[in-house]
Order: sequence, then structure tokens, then C-alpha cells
Amino acid sequence: MTTYDVTIIGGGPGGYVAALRAASEGLKVALIEADHLGGTCLNKGCIPSKTYLKNAELLEDMKHSESRGIFVKHVELSLDGLVGFKNNVLNNLRGGISSLLKAKKVDVFNGFGTIKTPTEVEIQQADTVNSISTKHIIVATGSKPSIPKIEGLENVPYHTTDTIFELTQIPSSLVIVGGGVIGVELANAFNSFGSNVTIVEYSDRIIPMEDPETSKLLQKHLKKSGIKILTNALLKKVENNGATTSLTIEENGTKQQVLETEELLVAVGRTPNLSATQNVNIEQNGPFLKVNDHLQTNIDTIYAIGDVIGGYQLAHVASAEGLNCIENILGKPKKMDYSIIPRCIYTNLQIASVGYSEQDLKNQNIDYNVFKYSFQGIGKAQTLGKTDGFVKLFTDPKYGEILGMCMIGPNVTELISQGSAFMHLEGTAFEMAEMIQPHPSLSEIFMEVANLSIGKGVH
Repeated sequence: MTTYDVTIIGGGPGGYVAALRAASEGLKVALIEADHLGGTCLNKGCIPSKTYLKNAELLEDMKHSESRGIFVKHVELSLDGLVGFKNNVLNNLRGGISSLLKAKKVDVFNGFGTIKTPTEVEIQQADTVNSISTKHIIVATGSKPSIPKIEGLENVPYHTTDTIFELTQIPSSLVIVGGGVIGVELANAFNSFGSNVTIVEYSDRIIPMEDPETSKLLQKHLKKSGIKILTNALLKKVENNGATTSLTIEENGTKQQVLETEELLVAVGRTPNLSATQNVNIEQNGPFLKVNDHLQTNIDTIYAIGDVIGGYQLAHVASAEGLNCIENILGKPKKMDYSIIPRCIYTNLQIASVGYSEQDLKNQNIDYNVFKYSFQGIGKAQTLGKTDGFVKLFTDPKYGEILGMCMIGPNVTELISQGSAFMHLEGTAFEMAEMIQPHPSLSEIFMEVANLSIGKGVH
């Protein structure tokens, strides 16, 4: 039986990154993946959705191009063309990961991994079942879509966030159950493609985990584009009507209405995939695997990272956990730090945040000041014709330390890393104010809001 220093079950952004780092540190590594390398993010989530959203952005720009003197007489979306482009991107990225793993001499097994003992993993492949011995195990098996209990759901065709990109034609109508990050992104995309889109959200607002002001502005933007949004709404029953699906929706606990839709997307979150751990007694934190600050389970040889442990279910967090995990396996104790995690929403009007939210600060009774600056005052935003949005900066009243920020507007998913860098280096609003930004650039908004926060507003 072959013995490895580290065996990683799951080849997503947590698992394959951990494998590469471990191999670079001289460890003998096995990586087990049941499907394509790259996990849900690359194959069914982040990357496919961003290719769709780029097309949505292009289509929206063309709709409003006349104000810039550009007249487009006929625009047509080919879903086959879009899917072909998307698949090329996926194949390129999968191939890149495979080449990196091969170069690092990581043994990759295409099959299902199951932990048999704290030092043994069974691999079930097409026609064979083998076991390998290992000193350490990392569980990086990710998650799967959560399916709520809704009357009649099992009797109708519906999509999850794992299957929506398998559509072969643009639906005339699409109802999305769930107004979280994935829900609003896909609503944005399919609305731009020509579908009549409705979002059904149980909470009192879409993206309820983000800043209320950004949520309100995004909702306004989506409604203006033609998306119907129902909040405080619960899908009670679904029925198959042949070519369409009938949805009974309860609003505000009393009022009911019935919607007809060609396609139904259920996007209410994800649940951990625990298929690899059924034979070992790993403690759980609710539905998730429980780990300590070093990402170690109650079994010393077994670690867990990514969606399977809950928290931020984000690809870049899983990758960071994977790198952190290897440090601990190498005997270099390192606690996982979640204090500076950028969070992004890639709708046409983008949202990004990092650090404390305003609600976090209130809940934890942390003193703070808040300052807000609009993209209306940024010259580059004016040249783009995209001035909706703002940045909110939260600072410590005594020293001006940056506690967090949230942004909504053009390209803020790229801009937010500048805020993350300031926080990582324990920067203050005074230092942000002194940093020279290029002109014209969207990043000038940092200079503006920082100067505003220290009483030296420029524009």
C-alpha cells in the first residue's frame, strides 16, 4: 500500500491549492477528485457565471450606446456561442490546474475518496477500489445545493445553481427562489439575455447579509432593468402545467399570488458534502465539520477546509484555508484569520465589501465613524457613464484605523483589494488620504473618502 504525507479529498480551489503548496514543500501528495478539477467554482459556479455576466454587461452597454453616439441596429445573443466560449474557458483552466499538479508530481486520482481510518483512504474508481495509507488527510469535498421542502417540488422540473448552465435555450420566463449572491447575479444575466425574471426572497430585502444601503440601490437598479423582486415572500407550492410550472407564493405571511414560469431556479444556499467522512466520527458544528483555529478536526490527522466547514463559502477563502492547513501540517502552527475577507457580487452594478460591516460594528459595540462618497464625484465614472454607487468607509474614531468598507458601483470587485491591502497593513485613513491615486481612475474614490474622513474633503 502506497503511503503519502498528505491525502486531499476534493480537487476544488481549496484542495488543489493545498496539494500544490504541500508538494512545493517536499511532501508526497495524493489528490482525489470525483469530477473535474477545479470544483464547483470553476465548473458550475464562479467561472461559468462570470462568463454569462460579461455577456450581460456587453448587452446592457449596447442598449445604452446611443448616448455615446454609437448606434447598434441589431444585436443577437447566441446561447450556443456563449456556452462554447464558457466551455473553452473551463477547459483552459482545468488543463492549467492539471499541468501544475503534474509538474509538482502530485498523484491525482479520478474517483470517490472515503476515509476508512484516520490514516487510510479508500478510492473508488470506475472498475477498481484501492486504499492508500497517509499521515494526514484534508477533507475538501465542498458542498451541494440546498433543496428546501416545498410542496410539489419533487414533481416538477427545476434547476439548481449546479445545473442552470446546462440550459440549451434562453427561457422566456425564469423564477429564481433566493435573492442572495448567486440569485441576483443569475437574475441580472438572464434578464439581460431577454428572460422575464422574478426573484422570490424570503427576507425583507435581497442580499440580506450585505449593507442595507447597497442592497437598496442594487434592488432599485435590478427593478429598473425589468426584474420583478418579491421580498418577504415564500414559495408554498409548485405544480407542473406541462410547458410551464405554476408557483403559489405567499407574501408578508398572508397575501398569495400564482406565477407561471417556463424555468424555475432554486438558489437558497448550499449544504456540505460529507460523503467522504461517513466512516469516521468527526465532530460537527451543525451540518458542517467542526474544526479548530488551525483547521484541524477532533481527529488529529484529519483537517477540513472550504464549504464543508461552513463560514464564508467562497473560493478564495477555501484556497486561503488550504494554504494555512499545509503550514499546520508542516509543524508551523498558524491560526486561520478571517478578519480581512473580501466579498464580491458581480452584477452589472457591482458590490464589494471587506472587514467589518456597519451591522457587525453595532452588534459588537465597537465605536466607529462612517463616511460616504459617491461615484458621481469621480471623473472616470463620468467618462464611463456609470456614476451610480458609492463607497462607505468605517474607521476607528481614535486612530483612524480602517475597520471595514463596502462599495457599490463600477468595477468595485477589482477596487476592493486596495481596501483589503490597507487593512492587511493596518493602515489608517490618514495614510489612505496621502496615497496618490492615478487620474482619471475609479480608485480616486479612496482618496476622496479618506480625505473626507479626516476633515479635509477635496471635492
